[in-house]
Amino acid sequence: MSFAEKLAQLRGETKESLQDVATVVGSSKAHIWELETGKSQNPSIELVRRLADHFKVSVAWLVGEATFQGKGKEHATALYRSLNDLSQPNRQILQTIIDGMKKASKSE
Repeated sequence: MSFAEKLAQLRGETKESLQDVATVVGSSKAHIWELETGKSQNPSIELVRRLADHFKVSVAWLVGEATFQGKGKEHATALYRSLNDLSQPNRQILQTIIDGMKKASKSE
């Protein structure tokens, strides 16, 4: 499946309009349409990352470097990438929460 097909499939699954996706990822509706139809085949890596984050899939899967799309792993990858947008204190808070959840899981 091509990048264009994957993008169209993901947008169809979420029932979002071209404009909805374009707004979220900071692109134009026309550019998203061109990517979905294969008329534009060379998006910037930043746009690919924003699309992957938005649809909660890996960049590798979206661009065809990984053939398997496991939703759990894909979501974790997207979550990991989103950590870069957080401040160090907020990352520390999340680490504390994760540590507490791990500890709780071990005692169950």
